[in-house]
Formats: sequence, structure tokens, C-alpha cells
Amino acid sequence: MGVGKRKLLVICGPTAVGKTRLAIRLAKKFDGEVVSADSRQVYKKMNIGTGKDLPENFEFRISNFEFKDVHIAYFTDGNIRLWGYDLVEPCEEFSVHDYAEFFDKVSSDIWSRGKLPILAGGTGFYIKAVLDGVETMEVPRNYELRRYLEKKNVKELYEQLCNLDSSKAASLNQSDKKNPRRLVRAIEVAQWRIDHGKGLKKKMRGGVESYLVGLTMPMVRLDKVIEQRVEKRVADGFDEEVRRLVADGIGWECQAMSGLGYKQWQDVIDGQSDESEAISIWKMHEKKYARRQMSWFKKDERIVWFDVSKWYKI
Repeated sequence: MGVGKRKLLVICGPTAVGKTRLAIRLAKKFDGEVVSADSRQVYKKMNIGTGKDLPENFEFRISNFEFKDVHIAYFTDGNIRLWGYDLVEPCEEFSVHDYAEFFDKVSSDIWSRGKLPILAGGTGFYIKAVLDGVETMEVPRNYELRRYLEKKNVKELYEQLCNLDSSKAASLNQSDKKNPRRLVRAIEVAQWRIDHGKGLKKKMRGGVESYLVGLTMPMVRLDKVIEQRVEKRVADGFDEEVRRLVADGIGWECQAMSGLGYKQWQDVIDGQSDESEAISIWKMHEKKYARRQMSWFKKDERIVWFDVSKWYKI
């Protein structure tokens, strides 16, 4: 990579546009390694529903350094490495602070070997944490407060956030207002500010030259790609994957099981709906998620966008 600033390539965009596929191709061309920025793919045993679409010749390996007291795994074809899959068990909590810590370790290792880290994924909060820092990352979890809050419904959680930080409450979109995990975290941060009587500062990343590439396509076409991908995941054995997780004692209250697809499949497992209904709801939520991702990324003027419609035959 030569002397000078360390370089980082970021490939972002909505779900289903082929970010990882492009990242692997570029890693071959520019002597790089891929780091997934996907909040669903960090979980072990959850492969089909989270879209861990690896080339057939990639194999599982264990690295020689640790994250959360466990040696970090990666996948490789002998030349390229792909990091960021299978970091924690499905019922372990995993925060943006955890992700930033993981990325620091992996990227330092990649740079030390003279290679280019290629950060690829659609979790905008992870990418923001890597590039710019997130001021709330350093606020620790308050387990006593969380035990108290877990008894409240989303309406009660939102009302409590309004009392603690009305500006933050007003800034939430409709999805966040209905997400108990995000509401609990917002309350936790607001309470920390009150208890410590001070604001928060971002932990900025310095000495890195970043290049941001965004992949997109017209939403009408993306909707069709999303529908096809959901159908493929079901055909590939998604139902068996979910049933195996449940049989292994992974409860619906686990953070990982709130992911798209898994959440919609609970009623299938419980006998409350059939697969066709769950698939339809899953597709709808994936499409809405893609639009939220685009709204997030479009705010970042550093991203250079490319329409990848020609990659897909629809």
C-alpha cells in the first residue's frame, strides 16, 4: 500500500444490491480483504436468513487474535479473507461499540499486512461509527435500568424517553418509536447524560483516507430483487434454520431473532400463520428497510453512487 495514510474502501447501499459480491471482486483486484458491516451477519448459526452468501471455495478459519475473549474467525479462499461473520452467539448482545472495537482490531491487522480493508454492508450505523465515530458509543450498558425497562411496553418506553430527552424522542422515526431495543438504549443514554451532567464527544478516527462507493438501483427494480432473494432463502431451507435455532434454545426475545425474516417466522413456528403469509410480510418489511437504508446513506455527500441495475436480470 505504500507510505502515507492508511486507506479504506467502503461499499454501501441498500439490501440486495450486491455489495459483498463487488467487495470480493475488488479485493482480488486491489489486494484487499473484506470486512462485513452487517448487524445481522455477526451472529453464528444464522446463515440463510442473514444472507451470508459466500463463494463455494471459501473456508472457515480461526485467526490468532481475540475479540470478546474468543478468537476471531474469518472465511478465506487462501488469498482473500472475509471478516465480520459469526462473531457472537445468537443470544449475545452486540452493540455499535462492539462493532467499532472489532473493526479496529481487524483493520489494524489488515493494514499491518500491507492490504486494503474493504468495508462492505448496509448497516449505516456501523459504517458511521467506523468513519466518524458515534458519540453514544462510550455510554455503558446499565443492566439495572434495563431490567426495570423490560417490563414496559413501547408506549411506556416512549413516554419515559419524552420525559428524559424530549428532543431525542421527537427525532425518532415511526420505526424507532416501535422498537423497544432502540427505545431502551435511548433512555439509557439520556439517563447517563443526566447522571453525569455532561455531554458526549465523538471518538474520531484519524489518519485514514476513506473512499465511499454506494450501490443503488431504481426502487421498483430493487423491490423485485428483494422478492426473489426472500423466495430463494426460503427455498434454501430457512424454515429448517429457524426451527433448529429454536430447538437449540434460542428464544424469540434474543436480539438476533428480531432480525428481518426471523421475526416474521415466529408465527409460522407457533402455528399462528402459514408460510405464504409470513413470506409476504417479510418481503414488505425488507422493502421498507431498503428505503430506510437509502434515506440514511443519501445524507452522506462523500458517497459516489453507481446504478447496478444491469447486474440483475429481472
